[in-house]
Amino acid sequence: MSKIKAIVMDVDGTLTNSKKEIPKKTKDILLKAQARGIKLILASGRPTTGLLGLAKELEMDRNNGLLVSFNGSKVVDCETLKELFNEPMSIEEGKAVLEHMKKFDVRPMVDKGNYMLVNNVFDNKLHLKNGQEINIIEYEARGGNYKLCEIADLAEYIDYPLNKILTAGEPDYLQEHYKEMMEPFKDKLSCMFTADVYFEFTAKGIDKAKALDTVLRPMDINEDEIISFGDGQNDLSIIKYAGIGVAMGNAVDELKEHANEVTLSNEEDGIAHSLLKHIPELNC
Repeated sequence: MSKIKAIVMDVDGTLTNSKKEIPKKTKDILLKAQARGIKLILASGRPTTGLLGLAKELEMDRNNGLLVSFNGSKVVDCETLKELFNEPMSIEEGKAVLEHMKKFDVRPMVDKGNYMLVNNVFDNKLHLKNGQEINIIEYEARGGNYKLCEIADLAEYIDYPLNKILTAGEPDYLQEHYKEMMEPFKDKLSCMFTADVYFEFTAKGIDKAKALDTVLRPMDINEDEIISFGDGQNDLSIIKYAGIGVAMGNAVDELKEHANEVTLSNEEDGIAHSLLKHIPELNC
Protein backbone atom coordinates (compact mmCIF):
# COMPACT_ATOMS: atom_id res chain seq x y z
CA MET A 1 0.00 0.00 0.00
CA SER A 2 1.12 3.52 -0.77
CA LYS A 3 2.03 5.76 2.17
CA ILE A 4 1.01 8.91 0.27
CA LYS A 5 -1.52 10.96 2.24
CA ALA A 6 -1.63 14.14 0.14
CA ILE A 7 -1.32 15.14 -3.52
CA VAL A 8 -0.18 18.73 -4.05
CA MET A 9 -0.66 20.27 -7.49
CA ASP A 10 0.08 23.57 -9.13
CA VAL A 11 -2.75 24.53 -11.48
CA ASP A 12 -1.76 26.37 -14.68
CA GLY A 13 0.64 24.27 -16.73
CA THR A 14 0.32 21.36 -14.28
CA LEU A 15 -3.22 20.29 -13.41
CA THR A 16 -4.86 22.02 -16.38
CA ASN A 17 -4.04 21.75 -20.06
CA SER A 18 -3.72 24.59 -22.58
CA LYS A 19 -7.52 24.90 -22.66
CA LYS A 20 -7.46 25.49 -18.88
CA GLU A 21 -9.33 22.21 -18.40
CA ILE A 22 -8.54 19.21 -16.20
CA PRO A 23 -7.96 16.24 -18.56
CA LYS A 24 -10.49 13.44 -18.01
CA LYS A 25 -7.98 10.73 -17.09
CA THR A 26 -6.30 12.99 -14.55
CA LYS A 27 -9.66 13.96 -13.06
CA ASP A 28 -10.76 10.31 -12.78
CA ILE A 29 -7.53 9.31 -11.02
CA LEU A 30 -7.76 12.21 -8.58
CA LEU A 31 -11.34 11.30 -7.70
CA LYS A 32 -10.19 7.72 -7.06
CA ALA A 33 -7.40 8.99 -4.83
CA GLN A 34 -9.85 10.96 -2.71
CA ALA A 35 -12.11 7.92 -2.43
CA ARG A 36 -9.13 6.19 -0.80
CA GLY A 37 -8.73 9.00 1.72
CA ILE A 38 -5.88 10.88 0.02
CA LYS A 39 -6.13 14.66 0.43
CA LEU A 40 -5.98 16.89 -2.67
CA ILE A 41 -4.30 20.27 -2.42
CA LEU A 42 -4.21 22.93 -5.13
CA ALA A 43 -1.18 25.20 -4.68
CA SER A 44 -1.19 28.12 -7.09
CA GLY A 45 -0.26 31.72 -7.67
CA ARG A 46 -3.93 32.23 -8.46
CA PRO A 47 -6.23 33.95 -5.98
CA THR A 48 -8.55 31.74 -3.96
CA THR A 49 -11.49 32.74 -6.16
CA GLY A 50 -9.64 31.36 -9.18
CA LEU A 51 -9.36 27.91 -7.58
CA LEU A 52 -12.89 27.32 -6.32
CA GLY A 53 -14.32 26.11 -9.65
CA LEU A 54 -11.57 23.53 -10.16
CA ALA A 55 -11.87 22.39 -6.55
CA LYS A 56 -15.60 21.82 -6.97
CA GLU A 57 -15.03 19.91 -10.22
CA LEU A 58 -12.67 17.62 -8.31
CA GLU A 59 -15.17 17.30 -5.43
CA MET A 60 -12.59 18.69 -3.03
CA ASP A 61 -15.36 20.53 -1.20
CA ARG A 62 -16.71 17.13 -0.13
CA ASN A 63 -13.34 15.56 0.64
CA ASN A 64 -11.60 18.08 2.92
CA GLY A 65 -9.40 19.46 0.16
CA LEU A 66 -7.18 22.50 0.64
CA LEU A 67 -6.50 25.59 -1.48
CA VAL A 68 -3.08 27.23 -1.25
CA SER A 69 -3.45 30.53 -3.08
CA PHE A 70 -1.45 33.69 -3.82
CA ASN A 71 1.76 31.61 -4.04
CA GLY A 72 1.37 30.46 -0.46
CA SER A 73 0.21 33.54 1.43
CA LYS A 74 -3.24 32.05 2.09
CA VAL A 75 -4.66 28.57 2.75
CA VAL A 76 -8.39 27.85 2.73
CA ASP A 77 -10.34 24.71 3.66
CA CYS A 78 -12.47 23.77 0.64
CA GLU A 79 -15.33 22.41 2.69
CA THR A 80 -15.79 25.26 5.16
CA LEU A 81 -13.97 28.06 3.26
CA LYS A 82 -12.26 28.80 6.58
CA GLU A 83 -8.85 30.47 6.36
CA LEU A 84 -6.24 28.18 7.89
CA PHE A 85 -3.30 30.45 7.11
CA ASN A 86 -3.08 34.05 5.94
CA GLU A 87 0.08 36.15 5.81
CA PRO A 88 -0.25 39.22 3.58
CA MET A 89 2.14 42.12 3.14
CA SER A 90 1.64 45.12 5.38
CA ILE A 91 -0.19 48.13 3.97
CA GLU A 92 3.08 50.07 4.02
CA GLU A 93 4.91 47.35 2.09
CA GLY A 94 2.17 47.13 -0.52
CA LYS A 95 2.14 50.88 -1.04
CA ALA A 96 5.93 50.99 -1.37
CA VAL A 97 5.96 48.28 -4.06
CA LEU A 98 3.18 49.93 -6.05
CA GLU A 99 4.91 53.31 -5.84
CA HIS A 100 8.19 51.81 -7.01
CA MET A 101 6.47 50.05 -9.95
CA LYS A 102 5.55 53.44 -11.42
CA LYS A 103 9.17 53.63 -12.63
CA PHE A 104 8.78 50.57 -14.87
CA ASP A 105 6.84 49.54 -17.96
CA VAL A 106 4.73 46.94 -16.16
CA ARG A 107 1.04 46.40 -15.45
CA PRO A 108 0.49 46.01 -11.70
CA MET A 109 -2.61 44.07 -10.61
CA VAL A 110 -4.03 43.66 -7.11
CA ASP A 111 -7.27 42.24 -5.78
CA LYS A 112 -10.02 43.68 -3.61
CA GLY A 113 -12.97 41.42 -2.91
CA ASN A 114 -14.47 40.37 -6.24
CA TYR A 115 -12.48 42.96 -8.17
CA MET A 116 -9.04 43.09 -9.74
CA LEU A 117 -7.64 46.60 -9.67
CA VAL A 118 -5.52 47.86 -12.59
CA ASN A 119 -4.36 51.24 -13.86
CA ASN A 120 -5.79 50.89 -17.36
CA VAL A 121 -7.91 47.99 -18.64
CA PHE A 122 -6.98 48.89 -22.22
CA ASP A 123 -3.22 48.68 -21.62
CA ASN A 124 -3.39 44.92 -21.75
CA LYS A 125 -1.43 43.44 -24.67
CA LEU A 126 1.75 41.43 -24.07
CA HIS A 127 3.71 38.94 -26.17
CA LEU A 128 4.61 35.48 -24.94
CA LYS A 129 7.95 33.85 -25.75
CA ASN A 130 6.32 31.97 -28.64
CA GLY A 131 5.26 35.28 -30.18
CA GLN A 132 1.60 34.86 -29.30
CA GLU A 133 -0.16 38.07 -28.26
CA ILE A 134 -2.21 37.89 -25.07
CA ASN A 135 -4.65 40.22 -23.34
CA ILE A 136 -2.97 39.79 -19.97
CA ILE A 137 -5.55 41.69 -17.94
CA GLU A 138 -8.45 39.72 -19.40
CA TYR A 139 -6.51 36.49 -18.83
CA GLU A 140 -5.93 37.26 -15.15
CA ALA A 141 -9.45 38.55 -14.57
CA ARG A 142 -10.98 35.40 -16.09
CA GLY A 143 -8.60 33.12 -14.20
CA GLY A 144 -9.43 34.75 -10.87
CA ASN A 145 -13.15 35.19 -11.58
CA TYR A 146 -12.74 38.91 -11.06
CA LYS A 147 -14.56 41.98 -12.27
CA LEU A 148 -12.25 44.81 -13.32
CA CYS A 149 -11.81 48.23 -11.77
CA GLU A 150 -9.53 51.04 -12.94
CA ILE A 151 -7.57 52.93 -10.30
CA ALA A 152 -5.25 55.66 -11.57
CA ASP A 153 -2.92 55.55 -8.54
CA LEU A 154 -2.87 52.14 -6.88
CA ALA A 155 -0.22 53.13 -4.34
CA GLU A 156 -2.38 55.98 -3.04
CA TYR A 157 -5.59 53.92 -3.13
CA ILE A 158 -4.47 50.80 -1.26
CA ASP A 159 -5.41 50.95 2.43
CA TYR A 160 -5.53 47.22 3.22
CA PRO A 161 -2.98 44.37 3.38
CA LEU A 162 -2.29 42.64 0.04
CA ASN A 163 -1.64 38.92 -0.29
CA LYS A 164 0.13 39.46 -3.59
CA ILE A 165 1.12 42.15 -6.06
CA LEU A 166 1.29 40.82 -9.59
CA THR A 167 3.22 42.75 -12.23
CA ALA A 168 3.05 41.77 -15.88
CA GLY A 169 5.41 42.88 -18.62
CA GLU A 170 7.11 41.87 -21.84
CA PRO A 171 9.44 38.89 -21.09
CA ASP A 172 12.62 40.58 -22.34
CA TYR A 173 11.81 43.76 -20.44
CA LEU A 174 11.26 41.90 -17.18
CA GLN A 175 14.51 39.99 -17.58
CA GLU A 176 16.33 43.26 -18.10
CA HIS A 177 14.71 45.14 -15.20
CA TYR A 178 13.56 42.67 -12.54
CA LYS A 179 16.63 43.22 -10.36
CA GLU A 180 15.89 46.96 -10.26
CA MET A 181 12.24 46.19 -9.56
CA MET A 182 13.07 44.04 -6.54
CA GLU A 183 16.12 45.94 -5.25
CA PRO A 184 14.37 47.95 -2.49
CA PHE A 185 12.48 44.86 -1.32
CA LYS A 186 14.91 41.96 -1.78
CA ASP A 187 15.51 41.67 1.98
CA LYS A 188 11.95 42.59 3.02
CA LEU A 189 9.64 40.62 0.69
CA SER A 190 9.54 37.49 -1.44
CA CYS A 191 10.05 38.58 -5.06
CA MET A 192 9.89 36.06 -7.89
CA PHE A 193 9.14 35.19 -11.47
CA THR A 194 6.10 32.93 -11.83
CA ALA A 195 6.14 33.00 -15.64
CA ASP A 196 8.06 34.83 -18.35
CA VAL A 197 5.50 37.66 -18.24
CA TYR A 198 4.97 37.74 -14.46
CA PHE A 199 7.03 39.07 -11.57
CA GLU A 200 5.32 38.93 -8.18
CA PHE A 201 5.69 40.22 -4.63
CA THR A 202 4.45 38.54 -1.44
CA ALA A 203 5.31 38.79 2.25
CA LYS A 204 8.85 37.80 3.23
CA GLY A 205 9.42 34.08 3.57
CA ILE A 206 6.18 33.20 1.84
CA ASP A 207 6.12 30.28 -0.54
CA LYS A 208 3.87 27.31 -1.18
CA ALA A 209 5.92 24.94 0.97
CA LYS A 210 5.77 27.16 4.06
CA ALA A 211 1.98 27.30 3.74
CA LEU A 212 1.79 23.53 3.37
CA ASP A 213 4.04 22.86 6.34
CA THR A 214 2.02 25.21 8.55
CA VAL A 215 -1.33 23.51 7.91
CA LEU A 216 -0.36 19.87 7.23
CA ARG A 217 1.72 19.13 10.32
CA PRO A 218 -1.28 19.58 12.66
CA MET A 219 -3.11 17.15 10.36
CA ASP A 220 -0.40 14.54 10.88
CA ILE A 221 0.77 14.69 7.27
CA ASN A 222 4.55 14.81 6.92
CA GLU A 223 6.76 15.68 3.95
CA ASP A 224 7.53 12.05 3.08
CA GLU A 225 3.80 11.36 2.77
CA ILE A 226 3.33 14.01 0.07
CA ILE A 227 3.69 13.90 -3.70
CA SER A 228 3.86 17.30 -5.42
CA PHE A 229 3.52 18.35 -9.06
CA GLY A 230 4.63 21.60 -10.68
CA ASP A 231 5.94 23.27 -13.80
CA GLY A 232 7.17 26.76 -12.87
CA GLN A 233 9.80 28.50 -10.77
CA ASN A 234 7.26 29.23 -8.04
CA ASP A 235 6.73 25.47 -7.66
CA LEU A 236 10.32 24.83 -6.61
CA SER A 237 9.49 24.96 -2.90
CA ILE A 238 6.81 22.25 -3.11
CA ILE A 239 9.02 20.06 -5.30
CA LYS A 240 11.81 20.24 -2.73
CA TYR A 241 9.44 19.91 0.23
CA ALA A 242 7.57 16.78 -0.82
CA GLY A 243 8.79 13.24 -0.34
CA ILE A 244 8.23 12.85 -4.08
CA GLY A 245 8.63 16.00 -6.15
CA VAL A 246 7.50 15.60 -9.75
CA ALA A 247 8.19 18.07 -12.55
CA MET A 248 5.84 18.11 -15.50
CA GLY A 249 7.31 17.38 -18.92
CA ASN A 250 6.64 21.01 -19.82
CA ALA A 251 8.33 22.35 -16.66
CA VAL A 252 11.17 24.86 -16.65
CA ASP A 253 14.64 23.32 -16.57
CA GLU A 254 15.39 24.51 -13.02
CA LEU A 255 12.42 22.57 -11.69
CA LYS A 256 13.37 19.42 -13.58
CA GLU A 257 16.87 19.59 -12.11
CA HIS A 258 15.53 19.57 -8.53
CA ALA A 259 12.66 17.10 -9.01
CA ASN A 260 12.81 13.43 -8.04
CA GLU A 261 11.39 12.63 -11.45
CA VAL A 262 9.94 14.16 -14.61
CA THR A 263 6.55 12.96 -15.81
CA LEU A 264 4.62 13.60 -19.03
CA SER A 265 3.39 17.09 -19.87
CA ASN A 266 0.14 18.71 -18.77
CA GLU A 267 -1.23 17.91 -22.23
CA GLU A 268 -0.50 14.19 -21.74
CA ASP A 269 -2.05 13.48 -18.31
CA GLY A 270 1.33 13.74 -16.62
CA ILE A 271 -0.21 13.78 -13.13
CA ALA A 272 -2.25 10.63 -13.76
CA HIS A 273 0.76 8.88 -15.30
CA SER A 274 2.89 9.50 -12.21
CA LEU A 275 0.16 8.73 -9.66
CA LEU A 276 -0.58 5.35 -11.21
CA LYS A 277 3.10 4.49 -10.74
CA HIS A 278 3.38 5.67 -7.13
CA ILE A 279 -0.07 4.60 -5.93
CA PRO A 280 -0.64 1.21 -7.62
CA GLU A 281 -4.03 0.73 -5.98
CA LEU A 282 -5.40 3.52 -8.19
CA ASN A 283 -5.11 1.09 -11.12
CA CYS A 284 -8.04 -0.87 -9.69
